[in-house]
Amino acid sequence: MAMGRREDRQKQEPLWIAHTELASAPGHPFYEKLNELFDAERFDAFVEAMSAKFYAKKFGRPSLLPGIYFRSLSIGYFEGIEAERGIAWRVADSLGLRRFLGIALTEATPDRSTLSRTRRLIDLETHEQVFAWVLNLLADRGLLQGKRIGIDATTLEANAAMKSIVRRDTGESYNEFLTGLAKGSGMETPTREDLARLDRRREKRTSNKEWMSPTDGDARIARMKDGSTHLAHKAEHAVDMESGAVVAVTLQAAGMGTPRPCIKPWPKRVWRWPS
Repeated sequence: MAMGRREDRQKQEPLWIAHTELASAPGHPFYEKLNELFDAERFDAFVEAMSAKFYAKKFGRPSLLPGIYFRSLSIGYFEGIEAERGIAWRVADSLGLRRFLGIALTEATPDRSTLSRTRRLIDLETHEQVFAWVLNLLADRGLLQGKRIGIDATTLEANAAMKSIVRRDTGESYNEFLTGLAKGSGMETPTREDLARLDRRREKRTSNKEWMSPTDGDARIARMKDGSTHLAHKAEHAVDMESGAVVAVTLQAAGMGTPRPCIKPWPKRVWRWPS
């Protein structure tokens, strides 16, 4: 067998191609089975009914279907992708995920900005209703018992930089605050090194009562697991220990301690498709 060279494959792409020559994939068994379950339970009809109030009835640009949007979020969950940019890249790169979302090869997959805009368009209550729908489906299939629940909390770094914090009372930046302290101690024109030295000598440098992020008002100054200090949030998860399903998620200020929740038995049914 003769060895080919990559240079031999560098050629101009054809302008036209027959549909029989398009790349195809059998689909991922897990996502194929999940789509069968969604179709049987009328998932798309449910999310479209819940999301209809957020879309224009007649005018506007072509929108991202609610079924595709919520399936994209499930891809991020199943594959451990935290960012919308990563979900968009993964979908665009996979023929099997195109089948799962119902996007043809001649159609463009949703980009990061489309996913982000749709997330901001649909309110939190609707996301919670879809979350409850999935949990009820798990309960109907006997996969969710709610007898043993595990609670865990983690600190997540916010998309905001510590150097951007400002004082809550005056609105001045941290650098301006240090400059004022330096001038008050007798330094006429403090350099960056002088400010850094002054900052290290201060006993308590930052406090959530005094400082805030101007771009993310919910973020709080917190110490991360590696010992560094960042603006962050605290997320808590409740997980069914038998199935591994996440049954509850809360997001709170990173400066708050982890409360001791009271877990009640999981209700057998909290939502049903209207007859």
